[in-house]
Amino acid sequence: MFSFKALQNNRIQILSAMAEKNNTQQEANDQAAPQEAQAQPTANNAEDFLTNFNWHNYEEGIDVIEDAQLLEFETLVKENFVDTADEDVIDGTVIFMTDREAIIDINAKSEGVISLNEFRYNQDLKVGDKVEVIVDAREDRTGQLILSHRKARVIKAWERVNNAHDTGEIVNGFVKCRTKGGMIVDVFGIEAFLPGSQIDVKPIRDYDQYVDKTMEFKVVKINQEFKNVVVSHKALIEADIEEQKKEIIGQLEKGQVLEGTVKNITSYGVFIDLGGVDGLIHITDLSWSRINHPNEILELDQKLNVVILDFDDNKSRIQLGLKQLSAHPWDQLGDTIKEEEKVKGKVVVIADYGAFIEIEDGVEGLIHVSEMSWSTHLRSAQDFVKVGDEVEAVILTLDRETRKMSLGIKQLTQDPWTDITNKYPIQSKHSGIVRNFTNFGVFIELEEGIDGLVYISDLSWTKKVKHPSEILTVGDTIEVIVLELDVEGRKLSLGHKQTMDNPWDKYETVFAVDTTHKAQLTEIVDKGATINFNEHVTAFVPSRHLVKEDGSKLGLGEETSFKVIEFNKEFKRVVASHSALFKEEERNNVRKATKKMAASNSEKTTLGDLDALADLKQKMERK
Repeated sequence: MFSFKALQNNRIQILSAMAEKNNTQQEANDQAAPQEAQAQPTANNAEDFLTNFNWHNYEEGIDVIEDAQLLEFETLVKENFVDTADEDVIDGTVIFMTDREAIIDINAKSEGVISLNEFRYNQDLKVGDKVEVIVDAREDRTGQLILSHRKARVIKAWERVNNAHDTGEIVNGFVKCRTKGGMIVDVFGIEAFLPGSQIDVKPIRDYDQYVDKTMEFKVVKINQEFKNVVVSHKALIEADIEEQKKEIIGQLEKGQVLEGTVKNITSYGVFIDLGGVDGLIHITDLSWSRINHPNEILELDQKLNVVILDFDDNKSRIQLGLKQLSAHPWDQLGDTIKEEEKVKGKVVVIADYGAFIEIEDGVEGLIHVSEMSWSTHLRSAQDFVKVGDEVEAVILTLDRETRKMSLGIKQLTQDPWTDITNKYPIQSKHSGIVRNFTNFGVFIELEEGIDGLVYISDLSWTKKVKHPSEILTVGDTIEVIVLELDVEGRKLSLGHKQTMDNPWDKYETVFAVDTTHKAQLTEIVDKGATINFNEHVTAFVPSRHLVKEDGSKLGLGEETSFKVIEFNKEFKRVVASHSALFKEEERNNVRKATKKMAASNSEKTTLGDLDALADLKQKMERK
């Protein structure tokens, strides 16, 4: 219930405010119907009530106030005065200004005061302007009502921001400055964050161009706990683009030519903005000529016409072409380009199998590595040319339908096999370079384009070579003799050992059968052992020929005499025996005894002769 005691203390202020506020209302009430005037309470009724009211009698309980009168007066107060205890934002009017403060009428019991520092953003503030305020303090030390415009702006700003987020309303914001990852934007007095990815649909290369600009934004996220606001300008663009995209996609057809803008350049192609729809021009569809990177012919934001080559079912992946808008260079080739003609071009690509030569823009030919040199010893194409080289070649084959051309460089020089019989006759001696090995021999290059094969068996007279790498290395220079020549097959058979005398011709005499030589047992092998007569001649001694005269066998490292029992020059085979030395002596004794008996045929054999023969027989049996 309304307190008359409190009303008594403030009746002068209440009456003054009510009188001023209801001047115009009173005139309307005077003209209204009598019954309406009786129904509506007025400021004059309140003034008369307060003037004639006996406060003493009311306090002493002598006069009783009717409930209807109290309700009428309470209604008047609520309708005409602001309750300063509320924390709501109030609309006020500037009624007076000093150098430091502004006096604001908020229709309360007294006016409020606001420091002009809160209006720095509004240098044009003047008497009569409407401003939003909130009660900061109902009374300061001097009893003055203190208001805040800054706090009211913040509260109103958050209300507007939240409302914009909920309704999707587009708001205006002022881009204040750059920050890490984006921009700071002033929206309704609140600092909001604009991520770099939300500025535009295309990549941004210069953020500073947006500073100090007013733009439209959409509030996309609010963190109420930390009072963070995120806005997006890209969302507005995407909304417009989405409509354009639907319209463009509905009209897409293969072969259609559209205008677009270069949006992004990568190593594998270029993305083109077709007005809300992105398409890709693969690097191979940019130019008929071979290029290393798309930025060689295009740059960002460049406008150009492109043709639609293909797209998927939902038209989300669109393949575009640029070179298809011009005629294929192969179709423009003149009649001077034909087989066996010489052409000049630039090396654009090198592979292991050859090099591609561009003789005109978009027209390339392949020089296979086998056509770079007359040599049958194939190498990498990089051994002959490098990218960027200007070369001359001969057209070997030309197919305009399949747009393929093969070229040759070696055809510019004479084939070295043309006069091969005069330069490399059989039994002629030459120097060559070791190029590569096989399991059966080694290839020797006599000159560029002339290679010959030396078989393993023709490398050495004395060594048993299992692989050429045992005695040679690639790049070595060796002497060879031409053994065979096949002109049609372009093959040369060479020999290296033939450049030297065959030492086995001499060994055939030195190590002849029945000759005796001293040697050391160097290795025990299966079924026998080996001995070295010299650095070239190794002999095999069978197990039964290792037996010594006393019946024991020779041991490893033991040095003694051996007799050659077999010599084969062709297969370089030598067989020796130690046992044959004393067995031969025994055979000689038998022969001597036999001769002696034959010589005395005419004489009678004596008993002593028979005894001697019996002893020799027993001795041989024991051996």
